[in-house]
Amino acid sequence: METAFPSSTTWAHCNFLIAYGAKAEGNSAHNAKLFEDTKRRSKVKAFNAKTVIQVPMLDLSRQYAGLREQFLAAVARVCDSQKYILGEEVTSFEREFATLCGSTEAVGCASGTDALWLGLVAAGVKPGDAVITTPFSFFATASSILRAGARPVFADIDPETLNIDPVKVEEGLRSGSPHRHAIMPVHLYGQCADMDALNRLAAEFKLAVVEDAAQASGATWNGRPAGALGVAAAFSFYPTKNLSAFGDAGALTTSDAKLAEHARSLRNHGAKQRYYHDEIGANSRLDSIQATVLRVKMPHLGEWNDARRQRAAAYDKMFAASGLTKVGNNAQAPVTLLKTLPQAHHIYHQYVIRVQKRDELRDFLKERGIGSEVYYPVPLHLQKCFSYLGYGPGDLPEAEQAATDVLALPIFPELEEFEQRHVVESIAEFYS
Repeated sequence: METAFPSSTTWAHCNFLIAYGAKAEGNSAHNAKLFEDTKRRSKVKAFNAKTVIQVPMLDLSRQYAGLREQFLAAVARVCDSQKYILGEEVTSFEREFATLCGSTEAVGCASGTDALWLGLVAAGVKPGDAVITTPFSFFATASSILRAGARPVFADIDPETLNIDPVKVEEGLRSGSPHRHAIMPVHLYGQCADMDALNRLAAEFKLAVVEDAAQASGATWNGRPAGALGVAAAFSFYPTKNLSAFGDAGALTTSDAKLAEHARSLRNHGAKQRYYHDEIGANSRLDSIQATVLRVKMPHLGEWNDARRQRAAAYDKMFAASGLTKVGNNAQAPVTLLKTLPQAHHIYHQYVIRVQKRDELRDFLKERGIGSEVYYPVPLHLQKCFSYLGYGPGDLPEAEQAATDVLALPIFPELEEFEQRHVVESIAEFYS
């Protein structure tokens, strides 16, 4: 495309990138060279320009580089012990993670998906029950309810936060049917759902609250950690999470000792004693290598989450300065930022915006080396496998609308400012 170059803003960006090149990691040397070449070519008034800087959604290599020796030593310790399933590393991890989450118990398991199922069953959810949850989440939120033999009942979302809307939950509860046993709020993208309102409803209707905290390690609500806001909470340590393992891993937290004991039995084929099975459980034991990796990372989680919050704030400022966001009379602006509630300590597992022409914008960003993702393109109530539940298009309009316009942008603790500027400037270029 034909682009007049350089503007004063772009010159400042070029100079910033060139200065940054000596100390930044990853592709920064390439980026600096790219902008030196751009500066040289810009001696002509206009030319065919498409600035390409590789900005990944997530770059785990930057985190790994700083902790490599600790990881290798920790894994070697497990290998030397020859104890690979549960054992001392898992017990130590469970104790440390419970403390992080403000609970008295943590039960390590094979994945966040299993942690959801464990939490529901250990909390007493059984066949014939119904569990209220959001339609705007990862598939495991709903599938875990079905694994427990219950039925998911979806309540629409708050369009400003995309978390489950307590008003819609209350409307469903007061409709009277079917029988509800639990609420499973999802702390979407790292921001806790409105737990004050949801816990009030749970108390009134005598419902168990099982948190889906898969994206919320380190998040808080009114100062209380995710993981201590219901009877139980499920966490995922999938490699993309803020606190991540080197493969699949998960955990359940609770301050109910009996619930924790039940979950430990369920994760081990329903056996409290080897070869003696009280019920049908699952093979969902946490392995020691994943536990030891998590123990290396856990002391850094607060710092990493703070870095994510700083980068989210930087995005907010850049978008505000660009004039792209909807503020006051600028109601037709193409970008809408999500709202962070004052009670929430958001840890930005994802930085998500709502945009016009979402799919075209994704293609445009990809051409410029910028990663993006859609969480989620199809709300749960419209998934083909859940068609028997009887939901149809238009039943949950806020979730359905969000599925058409949400876009997650690169965010991770080591993301550089010049990378964020490239993201925002590219979005501005698309809408110009």
